[in-house]
Amino acid sequence: MDPVHPSARGFSSAAGAYARGRPDYPEALLGWLGQDLRLGPGATCVDLGAGTGKFTRLLARTGAEVVAVEPIAAMRAQLELAAPGIRALEGAAQAIPLASGSAQAVVCAQAFHWFATPEALAEIHRVLAPGGQLGLVWNVRDESVDWVAALTAIMAPFEGGTPRYHTGQWRLPFAGGPFTELEETCFPYQHAGPAREVILDRTLSVSFIASLPDGARGEVEARIRALIDGHPDLRGRETVVFPYRTHAYRCGKA
Repeated sequence: MDPVHPSARGFSSAAGAYARGRPDYPEALLGWLGQDLRLGPGATCVDLGAGTGKFTRLLARTGAEVVAVEPIAAMRAQLELAAPGIRALEGAAQAIPLASGSAQAVVCAQAFHWFATPEALAEIHRVLAPGGQLGLVWNVRDESVDWVAALTAIMAPFEGGTPRYHTGQWRLPFAGGPFTELEETCFPYQHAGPAREVILDRTLSVSFIASLPDGARGEVEARIRALIDGHPDLRGRETVVFPYRTHAYRCGKA
């Protein structure tokens, strides 16, 4: 059975747009990684579902040894360009290619909703050393800003049953599971740059948009371009600021 959700296969064709358009993460997360996840020199951390290495680079700055695990070859290729020197392994949450008890932390950034199952949690639990920490991080669009809400309205009809953070379904496997209670921390964040990257590439890299047939994806792109060209906060600007809230969750191996 393929461990990768069919919708996530859309990342294969959109890895470049993902690398260009997805935001990085707040500097404040470095403190959270050190204090809450106890990462630093001498620790080993698994970046599970590492994608193109956006979060891998931040993890490396903690001084911990980072092992990136990513099942999609096109995403790993981008990761190897973005984070040279980081060990990048083919693997999935249900079959992490590391020894039991070998990591002090496992972190999933922008990824856990894809594999939120009891089987994946059991595998994460296996890889963690006693007292190890699991961290879950998501950059979430700030839809209190009207043009961000308009962007979501363009995407929403195509979402279908794709696993998403906002549904909260990812929490279900933790009930009665082998981890301590989730603790949440939230950080404000902004992604600034050309609209082509921070809005258009970012949206076209969404899994269920990237996997659309060419015609439908072209229609979505045309609507996004119309939003950029027509909204007073976006029109004609060399640099736009995309607002996010970064949600970080921590729990420990029980």
